[in-house]
Amino acid sequence: QKTSFHRSQTLGYKNGFAFSRLPTVGIGRERLYVNQLSQAELDELSNKRPTLTYGQAKQALPSGFIPAHVAFDKKILKFDAYFQEDVPLSTEERYRIRQVAIYYYLEDDSMSVIEPVVRNSGLPQGKLIRRHRVPKNDRGDHYHWKDLNRGMNITMYGRMYRIVDCDPFTQVFLESQGIELNPPEKMVFDPYTELRRMPVHNYITPSDFDQLKQFLTYDKQVLRFYAMWDDTDSMFGENRPYIIHYYLADDTVEVREVYKQNDGRDPFPILIKRQRLPKTFVDKKKTFPSCVLEISDQEVLEWYTAKDFAVGKSTTLLGRTFFIYDCDEFTRNFYRDKFGITGFQPVEVKEKPLEKIPQVIPPYNGFGILEDSLQNCFSLVPKPPRKDLIKMLENDHKVLRYQVALESPNPEDRKRRFILSYFLSNDMISIYEPPVRNSGIIGGKYLGKTRVAKPGSTTENVTYYEPSDLTIGSTIEVFGHRFVITDADEYVLNYMESNAESFPAATLQSLRDHFHPRQVVKENANSDIPTLGTSKQELDELIVQVQEELKLHKYLNNNNIREAFLQCDKDGSGILDKAKFLALCNSLSVPTNTTLLNKLIDLCSCGDGKINYHDFLRAFPS
Repeated sequence: QKTSFHRSQTLGYKNGFAFSRLPTVGIGRERLYVNQLSQAELDELSNKRPTLTYGQAKQALPSGFIPAHVAFDKKILKFDAYFQEDVPLSTEERYRIRQVAIYYYLEDDSMSVIEPVVRNSGLPQGKLIRRHRVPKNDRGDHYHWKDLNRGMNITMYGRMYRIVDCDPFTQVFLESQGIELNPPEKMVFDPYTELRRMPVHNYITPSDFDQLKQFLTYDKQVLRFYAMWDDTDSMFGENRPYIIHYYLADDTVEVREVYKQNDGRDPFPILIKRQRLPKTFVDKKKTFPSCVLEISDQEVLEWYTAKDFAVGKSTTLLGRTFFIYDCDEFTRNFYRDKFGITGFQPVEVKEKPLEKIPQVIPPYNGFGILEDSLQNCFSLVPKPPRKDLIKMLENDHKVLRYQVALESPNPEDRKRRFILSYFLSNDMISIYEPPVRNSGIIGGKYLGKTRVAKPGSTTENVTYYEPSDLTIGSTIEVFGHRFVITDADEYVLNYMESNAESFPAATLQSLRDHFHPRQVVKENANSDIPTLGTSKQELDELIVQVQEELKLHKYLNNNNIREAFLQCDKDGSGILDKAKFLALCNSLSVPTNTTLLNKLIDLCSCGDGKINYHDFLRAFPS
């Protein structure tokens, strides 16, 4: 039933010094009647000697010191090892096994590697590594006898040695030092050295087969087979006929090619020259070369004989499989008389039909005319596409000309004007840009004569622009550039009216609506209306007609035109020189070459080459 578990204080101070004192009460302030000593104090008292009674204890004399070079003098650890060396420039051996002895000197921890000298080896043998302390790693450590054991690899100066065994002294020493040795391994010998040892003579009993009798009996007797080699699985392969000759006199085989007239092959009649062909080889050893010049009876277990050839069966000769489908009459009689085989019936050989590969036409790359470029996909020597000579003769020198404007977000390009020519003889289009002085743009040929395809056309289904597609206000796309047709030549209207059955009514009507104001002006110009002293009512009527015509020119900005004339008139008189007036109209792309505008300029003239531009600006309301 304790409620207090405090421990009493055992640290006190006296005259400023700390000292320990024995507790008087226990845990929970229970009274202690006996002060027990601690275990450390009991141990100190048990080990304390009565120095005052018996005096200071005497220490024993140290034993004699023996240095390492005396204790381990002439004590050497010997290990049997080997290493593998590559032989790159030899056809008889790929690697070489070299046996060595590793010596470890206990007196100074040095090592040496010595290879026993073999006579006529052609190798520098003897001491491979002189006696010194061999470095173990890049940190400055050296090999110690504790690092050596049987059945392990050790690397010295980039060469790896395999330790397989050690001598009895080394084994006893390492076991006395508490090192557990691995079991010993068998020493590996050099395969090339073992191969060069004197082989045991094998005596072969000569055969009782009489080759001379075979030669005298079957001389000039040849079996002829007709075969096919199917090479259609490889690229440009085909079924090729061959003739297989089997010579009964010496059991040799010859394969001859069959040539046809104009087959395009070089005259090499023999595919396999006359020789004995191996059928089954003896199990090859690893040291046997894969390619030899001559094959003897020691490497071949079975040769091809007359029994291996039969009509209707396949035979593999030097890696090629030949299907025998027929033979000659002498061959049939030989098999009937010799082997009793009479079922040599010819086999009908059918050639495999060639697989038709679908022709894939690549996409048009934009160079040249589409029809002309397409001919390169059909033949190595392309032929030019056929031309419609009748159409060329009927429409020779017939050209439809249009005025087009470039549709561009750049304000400088929107002011540029081009002449689009459509040649009726070959449906080609050319674009020419008239040079404008002080415009900063070099005029000239913009697009050579070529056929322009409509947007969305494909190589298989291509559609080109025709005269029916060229209407006033329409937009055409020429190789990524968009042009708006703003005007046309009068010849275009006359040609389409004369051939109205060949063009849509919408195209013809757009041209008529475009040229109608011009025809009205021409009629008024040819009338008897005086040019001087024109009434204000007639001037107003002419301005209305000019405004109707200028509605077709959507690119004009009336506000810019008015501001340009006001800025040019610095004195504010409202009168400009005619040359300066025409230059300003040209820079603003005002079509001054039309009949109505020429009439309006004449009515605004004040004499002496002066023009009142206020009446002219009435045609450009803000």
